[in-house]
Amino acid sequence: MTIGIPRAFLYYKYHILWETFFDELGINYVVSPETNKDIIERGLRHSIDESCLSSKIFMGHVDYLIDKCDYIFVPRMQYLGNDKETVCTKFQAIYDVINNIYREQNLNILYYSIDIHNKDTELKAFLKMGKFLGKNKAQVLRAYYIAKQAEKTDKMLAINNQKLLLERNDKLKILLMAHPYNIYDEFIGKPIVNYLEELDCIPIYGCVVDEKKALDKAKEFTKTMPWTFNKELVGALNLYHNDVDGIILISSFPCGPDSLVNDMIIRKYQGKPIINLTLDAEEGTAGLETRIESFVDIIKLRKKNHVHE
Repeated sequence: MTIGIPRAFLYYKYHILWETFFDELGINYVVSPETNKDIIERGLRHSIDESCLSSKIFMGHVDYLIDKCDYIFVPRMQYLGNDKETVCTKFQAIYDVINNIYREQNLNILYYSIDIHNKDTELKAFLKMGKFLGKNKAQVLRAYYIAKQAEKTDKMLAINNQKLLLERNDKLKILLMAHPYNIYDEFIGKPIVNYLEELDCIPIYGCVVDEKKALDKAKEFTKTMPWTFNKELVGALNLYHNDVDGIILISSFPCGPDSLVNDMIIRKYQGKPIINLTLDAEEGTAGLETRIESFVDIIKLRKKNHVHE
């Protein structure tokens, strides 16, 4: 058996957990390649126009994996925290969307579902998935706990490395407020990071943060926001904004939660330079580069004037 893992959506948040889990169980898997024009075109062909760019990219990765594996891995997440917390509907519905779009192909889907409301915890979800894969409970528990430790170690290293970057004063530090599946994507997010580095800036990732601290810190911003992943980013903004020179809000068109949250951020953090970038598959990077360059120039000018004052 070979599992196909789409390199999109939650992959960038959970890939250490998933890959270590499958490795420990001796399950073969293949990960789709970095997002490219072919994958984008595949996604556009299999998506409705109203889907966000991130969803279209996920569809492209799924389409690429068909005929290259026995099962395609499509986790479903609904409620990760308390009764007032949820995730965007795209994560709740993605299993059904994939299942219906490829119903004629009888696509085999491997999934797990997390829904705290129904007491479907992550551990319980992985136990069910492991049983489906033909492994006994002891094997699955061992693999899961090793995978969780690997995930924890990877997160701690990333957070510690970012702390070192935040202590530097030799370059401009720009906080990138974006979900992992946007900022780490080779086609839509990496060009922004690369261009900032060309401008001699240090990118700081809002998604690289202690999630528990971020969720707690998010309460200072809002107590009613329902989306867990957006709350983590908002909490990261509260933790990092005093240590950076500017903030770039990055979202994929037309993401509803991001558009609302980004507007709230712009209204609240008026003392810090902020730019809002919306990514669309139909647009090139030239326009983005011009806006980013102008944004960085404005920050440099502000700092220069502040020094002279």
